[in-house]
Amino acid sequence: MRVDIDVLQPADSPRLGGCSDEYVRDLASSDAPIPPVVVHRPTMRVIDGTHRVRAALLRGQRVVEAEFVEGSAEDAFVLSVELNLTSLSTADREAAARRVLRSHPEWSDRSIAAVTGLAAKSVGVLRRAVGGLAPSRVGRDGKVRPVNSAAGRRLAGQLIQDRPTASLRDVARAAGVSPGTVRDVRRRLSLGLDPVPERMRAAERAGVGVPQARAEVRAPDTTLPILRRDPSLRFNEHGRLVLRWLEAHAVSSGEWAAVVDGVPSHCRELVADMARSCAEAWTEMADALERENRAAV
Repeated sequence: MRVDIDVLQPADSPRLGGCSDEYVRDLASSDAPIPPVVVHRPTMRVIDGTHRVRAALLRGQRVVEAEFVEGSAEDAFVLSVELNLTSLSTADREAAARRVLRSHPEWSDRSIAAVTGLAAKSVGVLRRAVGGLAPSRVGRDGKVRPVNSAAGRRLAGQLIQDRPTASLRDVARAAGVSPGTVRDVRRRLSLGLDPVPERMRAAERAGVGVPQARAEVRAPDTTLPILRRDPSLRFNEHGRLVLRWLEAHAVSSGEWAAVVDGVPSHCRELVADMARSCAEAWTEMADALERENRAAV
């Protein structure tokens, strides 16, 4: 849609340094047509394309092509960050993250990291600085999780005492915590300890968030596409290695049942040992990742 430049409002830009005059001149001197700008319809504020608008004015144009988006001003700023991410400095991204933490405190560290191009740990540090806390957080998968897992640990402890033969996953599903958390609760109970660590109890008393481990395990065919699209994994040596491991070893809960009968009888014990060994290694890695995640917040 063509829109008069005079009706457009200045951009709420995530760039702390504003526009680049040199880039505007380069755009204006180019023979290429100016691509459409993105405009927040409720306010007519430019979300993406301030340089293009200024270049159009230098060319003597009074109108530009525009694409309109709806939503709140806060969501418009988030979109502006996403659309301009590749050209933002670290300082720009950190400032944007602080603002998103204030406007969307319910978003998880990973969700805000994906929007701003920062590491989730960096977002966690900024969250503590700006006080962007909420009773629950929405992850990148859209699931809502409580910030403090103390209640889930207590429920898991009660379930373990009531149903001592229940599996880790059964208790985890019933309590809304991860199997790793259930394992830790079971260990603490066996030592005569409170299922909730002191730091969590202290955080609970102070009203400070302690992150909840994930409440359910998603199927690999749901999780792997999300991970493959994550640039922080794809452009990181260790991240690429993890992706190769996951792609090579991912098995959905129902897939293995179809092949069990086809394993020759003389190989079954060896395959079982290998599967169990791999499962234990993956469990150790999962526990380590969860500990790192808890320590980062």
